[in-house]
Amino acid sequence: MNIPTKCPACDGDVIITEMACAKCKTSIKGSFELNELAALSEDDLAFLKVFISARGSIKEVEKNLGISYPTVRAKLDALIKAMGLSAPAEGRGQRKAEIIGRLERGEIDAQAALKLLKELEGENI
Repeated sequence: MNIPTKCPACDGDVIITEMACAKCKTSIKGSFELNELAALSEDDLAFLKVFISARGSIKEVEKNLGISYPTVRAKLDALIKAMGLSAPAEGRGQRKAEIIGRLERGEIDAQAALKLLKELEGENI
């Protein structure tokens, strides 16, 4: 289902004002809002499907999409924001431990770990 969420003329928000039954043609008029999932872009929906099929495993999403860990995290953060949700607060120490753990497991090399740690220092958590 590809419901437009923006007006093609002015880029304003679109609302649904009429629905009809495909079987009996009964029509319902009103003002209906889209839920969070219906308002997502095709790219966001595709990412969400991969994330769910990977059962939330970022490593599995990396493998399935052929993208890096930071890219998966960025896409996940963007998806959370697009759905109007707030990401759980995650302390700097926990993030550092996660990066070091990935280094120890051989998922990333020392140079990638150093880059992630430097990026983390630039974040405001």
